[in-house]
Amino acid sequence: MKFVRFIMKNAAMASVPKHIEHFSKFSPSPLSMKQFLDFGSINACEKTSFVFLRQELPVRLSNIMKEINLLPDKLLTTQPVKMVQSWYIQSLIEILEFLDKNPDDYKVLGEFVDALVTIRNRHNDVVPTMAQGIIEYKETFPHDAVTNQNIQYFLDRFYMSRISIRMLINQHTLIFDGSANPVHPNTIGSIDPLCQVGDVVQDAFHSAKMLCDQYYLCSPDLILQEMSNKKNLPISIVYVPSHLYHMLFELFKNAMRATIETHENSNNLPPIQVMVSLGGEDMSIKVSDKGGGVPFRRIENLFSYMYSTAPAPQMGEHTRPPLAGFGYGLPISRLYAKYFQGDLQLYSMEGHGTDAVIYLKALSTDSIERLPVYNKTALKNYKVSQEADDWCIPSKEPLDLSNYKVAK
Repeated sequence: MKFVRFIMKNAAMASVPKHIEHFSKFSPSPLSMKQFLDFGSINACEKTSFVFLRQELPVRLSNIMKEINLLPDKLLTTQPVKMVQSWYIQSLIEILEFLDKNPDDYKVLGEFVDALVTIRNRHNDVVPTMAQGIIEYKETFPHDAVTNQNIQYFLDRFYMSRISIRMLINQHTLIFDGSANPVHPNTIGSIDPLCQVGDVVQDAFHSAKMLCDQYYLCSPDLILQEMSNKKNLPISIVYVPSHLYHMLFELFKNAMRATIETHENSNNLPPIQVMVSLGGEDMSIKVSDKGGGVPFRRIENLFSYMYSTAPAPQMGEHTRPPLAGFGYGLPISRLYAKYFQGDLQLYSMEGHGTDAVIYLKALSTDSIERLPVYNKTALKNYKVSQEADDWCIPSKEPLDLSNYKVAK
């Protein structure tokens, strides 16, 4: 029996490149928040979801797996990246097993939910594992600027793809596993149709405050203000609370760390101020601190996966500072904002502080998944070569003009 399973497994592995080639020819199908919501609340049909996911998940997996193969060979051969690749291959194989199964069979539907849970758990450590591979590569090839640019492009797309795949898996498993969420009984899967933004702000702030108190033995206070046309009513939107929490928690950690380290000799820490504003098109959240700010030239570095202000942690290291990590907090938080057509931007005044603004769509019909597609345009971004800059690059040292004669 073991021998038969071994043969079957080898056959499945051998067919993977063919399946990736096939499914990567299709573009992913982006869903809107309203579609997620309507499907889960009004038309919740497990069979329909099963039929959609057994086609859509291989498409999303295959599109991004084609891009993984375009990474530099020296990065692909690191142990962590090889491990991530093996997880994706295994997950694709497990979903493909359902392609020819009967959607009317309740046993098949149950097995599919179990398979999705297994896949989600397998991919839990994708972010730190991929980060470890990047660190190993960066330490070996620290000055490879061209490749750094390509890796930034890839990781934005890779992590966005991961967010979207987990969203699909979570929606299916949460709605069809037969148990309601006792903490949030009104959620449709992971989506709250009345996500009260102020509550998520408070939750994220208090979690960051607990970490901050543990590490620094103090923390700044919060001042929260809401602005909307509906006076005296808390601002709410259709959104995934865990996504919003993730973004805010990261911003609060950064704001607290900057505030305390800037005002370490002061008895009074300036508070972190949050303004939530709801308009006709956007719902915006501004997080303002007086943590000294950062120089303008470093702003984009804060969104780079190849740059961190904190020392890089080692895998399995439990003693690292709780307010720092791989430096992936901001870039991945921006992906969460962009996932449903929003954004996250930083506006800093060196010597004063930083404003971080999360932009989200106010209407669920406008909140549509932003998904990477593997095509010729994507392919070009992995073939970027270093070319001469078409702007003068300032010299580090001032020129000695006395050596130059003025032309008459």
